[in-house]
Amino acid sequence: MAAKVIVLGSTNGKLESAFKKLTALHQKQNFSFAIVVGNLFAADEDDDTITRLLSGSIHVPLSTYFTAGTTPLPARVVELIEKGEDVCENLHFLGKRSVTKTSDGIRIVALGGALDKTIVGGQSKEQHLPFHTADDAKTLRGANTADILLTACWPSGVWTNSNATITPENQAAIASTDEIADLCATLKPRYHFSVSPTDFFYEREPFFHPPSSPDPDQTALTRFISLAPYGNTNKAKALYAFNLVPGESTSSIPQGSTASPFLSRTHPRKRPAPDDGRFANGGDHHGGGRRTRRRKDRSPPPGPDRCFFCLSNTDVDTHMICSIGEDSYVTTAKGPLPGPDTYSSIGLPFPGHQLIIPLPHEPTIRLMGEDASKTYKEMARFKESLQAMVASKSNHKLGAITWEISRSSGIHVHWQFLPVPIDLIRKGLVEAGFKVEAENRQYPPFEETSLDYGVDETSDFFRLWIWSDDSDVNIQGKELVMRLDSSIRFDLQFGRRVAAKLLGLEDRLYWQDVVQSIADETHDVEKFKEAFKPWDFTLA
Repeated sequence: MAAKVIVLGSTNGKLESAFKKLTALHQKQNFSFAIVVGNLFAADEDDDTITRLLSGSIHVPLSTYFTAGTTPLPARVVELIEKGEDVCENLHFLGKRSVTKTSDGIRIVALGGALDKTIVGGQSKEQHLPFHTADDAKTLRGANTADILLTACWPSGVWTNSNATITPENQAAIASTDEIADLCATLKPRYHFSVSPTDFFYEREPFFHPPSSPDPDQTALTRFISLAPYGNTNKAKALYAFNLVPGESTSSIPQGSTASPFLSRTHPRKRPAPDDGRFANGGDHHGGGRRTRRRKDRSPPPGPDRCFFCLSNTDVDTHMICSIGEDSYVTTAKGPLPGPDTYSSIGLPFPGHQLIIPLPHEPTIRLMGEDASKTYKEMARFKESLQAMVASKSNHKLGAITWEISRSSGIHVHWQFLPVPIDLIRKGLVEAGFKVEAENRQYPPFEETSLDYGVDETSDFFRLWIWSDDSDVNIQGKELVMRLDSSIRFDLQFGRRVAAKLLGLEDRLYWQDVVQSIADETHDVEKFKEAFKPWDFTLA
């Protein structure tokens, strides 16, 4: 079912007028939700207007989303935002850097504020300030796709090859950046909304992106629209309404469309790992440290911006990211099971406990739909590359295990990779260890099978890969699967618990007890990246 959306340009504090207009239009059109792009509030918003908004005297007629513009938000609004509360009924702050899925299934990616070039590395921490960093934009590329992209600035060169003219005066006033151009080229949003710095409206012809799907009938098409400020004296267009069906693909290119204006840029799908910032913990744990936002029923459900395995999360530990591919990435685990010196005597001067994480935000690979097969294949390619590196660097003294917990009630599926002495594998101790622990816990038995990406697998499961290469005889690999039903209370630390017993590292069982300093984490990541270079296919 199509969502009916209306977008307003910067209201600049004309709240009463804008929401009265929106009320009248909503009564006629019954919109699904509204968006204010740019500045909702004036730079010098009077306190009386804020009071009337917060008290409900200024009525917001439907769910309305806004993000950071280029002017600071009023202090009383910031106070509510920092508490995690909505500004008032129906008025929701998306965050300056966020990914949100509305109740209609529309995926909105927002990057508010102007680019602050004085911040050389890292992400901006405060969600309400009217600026963003280059790393903010890089991180949002991990969102992978968007129905609607909202930015306070334009993507540089978006007017290239366009017949939609801009006067020299207006073009000179536009703030545009390469970072937003790269973001748009990567996400390929169906609609990209920004705001005009003066009283003019700009709508570029639709532009199509290079194909990224093997299906020739699937075309990624973007419409870039910049709205004039609401209530401008030139009466330039400041409102834009349209229908949008979640997940609908474009099968034909509209007449007058052009190729992407960003084709001359570096290939947008190659996402270099950021150098610092924050990243999720490396265990099975998903919670911890995040405030709970009070939401009303009309608010959008939590999305990838709150998931510790999504690159769009504001708390992502980007200094721990090792390699980013097209559909997945590798990071070192926070609180790794082996210590930095566990394998140093046999050629591995870092823990080697890695996570392989898909970019799509789904609890199982099967639920990724059309992305499932290619995501699984790239994750498997990362696993094989890690296995080859570990064997080579250790002179074939180490093999590896990799495990996956696939649960439909989970948050974001991922694989954990761990080097293991080859003797434990070849003597059958690893397989026996997992089977005995499962039996002791009265879990279902393991089966040797190959699920691939699990397209036909309807049950939850724990999967274990055991791999070794002794360089003399052969490479040995085995996939063991334990299917789980709803009656089983499965221990999310099962894989780490068994591995800790096998390696004699029970004192490092809980990742929270062995978390390293950022400096030590960064040191280990740099050592890993240097060792992994010959096998890192993303560098080709």
